Amino acid sequence: MKFVLVRLSLLCTLGVSVLTFSSALFIAPPSPQAGREPSRSYLGFDRNIYPGDPSLPILRKSFVFTSYWLSPPPGEKRNTWKGKRELLLSHGFGFLVLYRGPDSGELKNETDAKEKGNKGAGEAATAAKEEGFAVGMIIFLDIEEGGRLPEIYHAYLRAWSEELKRAGFVPGVYCSGIPVKEEPGVSITTADDIRSHEPSHEIAIWAYNDACPPSPGCAFPEHPPAPSASGISYAAVWQFAQSPRRRKLTARCPAKYSPDGNCYAPGDTAHAWFLDVNSASLPDPSGGGGNN
Repeated sequence: MKFVLVRLSLLCTLGVSVLTFSSALFIAPPSPQAGREPSRSYLGFDRNIYPGDPSLPILRKSFVFTSYWLSPPPGEKRNTWKGKRELLLSHGFGFLVLYRGPDSGELKNETDAKEKGNKGAGEAATAAKEEGFAVGMIIFLDIEEGGRLPEIYHAYLRAWSEELKRAGFVPGVYCSGIPVKEEPGVSITTADDIRSHEPSHEIAIWAYNDACPPSPGCAFPEHPPAPSASGISYAAVWQFAQSPRRRKLTARCPAKYSPDGNCYAPGDTAHAWFLDVNSASLPDPSGGGGNN
């Protein structure tokens, strides 16, 4: 996912990189994985463009789960992941299921935001079922804006979440976990802003924070860091490396990115598939491995 941390004046993939549950770390509605106490963290990748069938055996050596888009990713006109669920499942991948959220500028007013939220949720639910995903899994709304979101965006998110729940799915968001300074002594993360507007804490959080520290950089540890190490204690997933790297945030990373600024899996010696790296509290964070 290619992410842009937007300044407060504007406002939490995968350009060609995407970056991308129930968890004991936050309160969420029942999911296919409910009741399982996570004892470790798992490594996964995400990117906007499907890496291709030949990549799967190589990527599976490093990763337990992958992102999966239900819509065209940001900046793309088509969704190259469509129809790939069964093949990914046959290789043993779990899923982080994504749907593109709007930019704030696409929302005209509160009524428009609610209408678009309802429409987007309906499209996401329909696409999930068409791809063979079971109801009850988490669908993550991809939010690219950082810092505090405008109230019109929260109106969209409330409508999207409620409609998604009516369709039988669990709402989640991919958003920034990087603090943005609003004034002296006052900072906000998009994740905290969303959580404060959702008092029931029914939205699962996939937080991105590639700043070092806390991020280990472009790393593939045998024992990945817990999502809570992102700085968002209730996160179920942490995206800790992005491609291309953001140099100001990653200058102090202990694990270095490739000279071209991207992150590649250890088995990708040809550097064919740059990607983003995530840790999660479950091997199938969306709970998308089951069949209808």
